[in-house]
Amino acid sequence: MRRLTAGLFSSVDGVVESPHLWQLDSFDAELGAGMGAMIRRVDTVLLGRHGYLEWAQYWPAAEPTDPFGSFINPVRKFVASRTLEGDLGWTNASLMDAPLEEFVRTLKQTDGGDIAVCASISLVRQLMFAGLLDSLTLMIHPVVAGAGRHLFEGTDPMTSLELQEVSTTSKGNVLASYGLRR
Repeated sequence: MRRLTAGLFSSVDGVVESPHLWQLDSFDAELGAGMGAMIRRVDTVLLGRHGYLEWAQYWPAAEPTDPFGSFINPVRKFVASRTLEGDLGWTNASLMDAPLEEFVRTLKQTDGGDIAVCASISLVRQLMFAGLLDSLTLMIHPVVAGAGRHLFEGTDPMTSLELQEVSTTSKGNVLASYGLRR
């Protein structure tokens, strides 16, 4: 069975939205290497509508030497949306042909590498609470963002996690991977 993973940049106060506003100078070589290791295992990406629309405007124009651009542009991308229709226009991007949880359960049974949820806080939450997310990596930057959307909300169910892996970088980033405690 294929693994479903997600990685999110986070501030110390738990903000995961718009990391470009608060990452500042904390992105370092070790964080880049950790991200590189994650994406080397991925051959399929899941996106929500908002993330898809934002990334489809930006990444196709990225320099060919950009490490993330050279990954995200050719990779298979499935988009969860109730409003988008037809050809999505970005290489290897298509709409999910079933409800999210059903689509992901079926996709995890196929052959291939890891499946990664990208650019969607709501998909990460939904798939985690459905028991489908195998690993959540939080890349915690040494900054208090103050404002912005958090991954978890006060109405979320209590959910036990187990630490799978943790490391720190020279600029003080903490990469912590968690799975559901089964």
